[in-house]
This record gives sequence, C-alpha cells and structure tokens, in this order.
Amino acid sequence: MSLSRRAVLAAVPLTVAAAPSREKSRTLYIAGDSTAAQKYSDAAPETGWGMALPFFVHKELVVANHAMNGRSSRSFVDEGRLDAILSVIRPGDLLLVQFAHNDQKAADPTRYTEPWTTYREYLRRYVDGARRRGARPVLATPVERRRFDAAGNAQPTHGDYPAAMRALAEEEGVALLDVQALSLALWQRLGVEETKTYFNWTATEQDNTHFNPPGAIAVARLVARELLRTRVLAPRDVRRLDEEIPASWITWPDPTA
Repeated sequence: MSLSRRAVLAAVPLTVAAAPSREKSRTLYIAGDSTAAQKYSDAAPETGWGMALPFFVHKELVVANHAMNGRSSRSFVDEGRLDAILSVIRPGDLLLVQFAHNDQKAADPTRYTEPWTTYREYLRRYVDGARRRGARPVLATPVERRRFDAAGNAQPTHGDYPAAMRALAEEEGVALLDVQALSLALWQRLGVEETKTYFNWTATEQDNTHFNPPGAIAVARLVARELLRTRVLAPRDVRRLDEEIPASWITWPDPTA
C-alpha cells in the first residue's frame, strides 16, 4: 500500500535526533489514533501525547510514533500499518497500543469494532504479532475526552471499550496502562474550566478530544508513570516524571518539508 508523505513522516520518531546503536537501545512503537499521533505545523497547537513521551524516557529508549489520525484498531490493521511496525520490530522492543475513539464509530464499517468481540479480536493481532517477534505488547486504555455533567463531574465516554481491553489484558497476561481511569481522574481534579487549558481550545475551535501542548505533556506523563508502575520500564528508563516540562519543547514539523 502506498502511503502519503505525511503518513510516512508520521512513522518516524521525529523527537529523536539520532538513534543510539541498536546494541544499546530499544524502540517503543506506538500504534494508536489522533490523540497520540504526530501533528504538523498546519494543525498546531493540536498535539498528540506521543509527541511528548520522549521527554519522559531516556534516549536509549527510542520512541517511534506510528499513531495516525482517524484510525481504529481495525483500520490501522487493514491499512497495513501494523504490518509496517511488525516488519521492523525486534526482540526486546515494545509495542504500545491505544485505540477506541474511532472503534466507537458504528456508522463507519471500515473503523467500527464491537467492544467484546471484534475490538478484542483486533487487539489480539497486535499482541500476537509483537510476541511472535520477541517484542513486548503493552495495552493502554483510551485517554478520556473532556466531558462534564451539569454538576461538574467528569464523565466517561468510551462505553465498554476500556473494560474489554482490561479483560483482554488479564486473559493474555499483557501489561495494561489504565490511561482512561487516570485521565478521567485528572480531568475531575482539574475541573470544568481548567481542563480547557489542556485541550485544543482556540479562538475558533472548542475541541474536547485532542490536546494542546500542556495536555499532551500531562497525558504522556501518565503513560510514562504507568510504564514504570507496571514494570514495563525500569527506573533507569524514565526521567523527569515529577519535573515541569515547558510547553515550548513541543514543535510541529512542516508537512511539506
């Protein structure tokens, strides 16, 4: 399948200037949707959390962000994007998988999956594919959208998908990063107004799904802490977990360059 230039660029770990030698390094591949994906200058200030994750891991762990806007667990596979990762992943590498936002789109048969059947079936392809190549699969429940009820309570928006992923992770013995629960708790703590400063709210747009730099950094911090808590990563693999990360560290490449 021929990929657009933007899709090809999105597969490159743009936040890493130079990869260390393969003998000393591992690669963490991200398979996911727009909430994690690399963004470009024409989309700024929208920021995927995968763009900020390298700030929290040491350089010996290379982050290769293959997440793409609009993809579900199904369409990512059907478009050959999982195969592209599996063609280069190596023993000792990690495959971090986060989907559900677009799996929910029942009107689109190219993306929709049912939580307890096809969603789990597609997720197993990522798990099995990584394991067959000696890599470690890691499942991450979907980061929550910004939604509050009239009383100011943060509301879950992903239905049964997080529960289905949790059950699959337990069945398969796969590390689970419960980003859905952690992000919901974070939005509750921040509240209705302050959460606006974490999402892509601009003068012309009120986006309650995608992040700006502070939001992407906050979610990437949750992911890194979960990678440490679940012992997917060791303390020597992570950094800056309790440090402030300047929003200015986020950059958006020119999509035409």
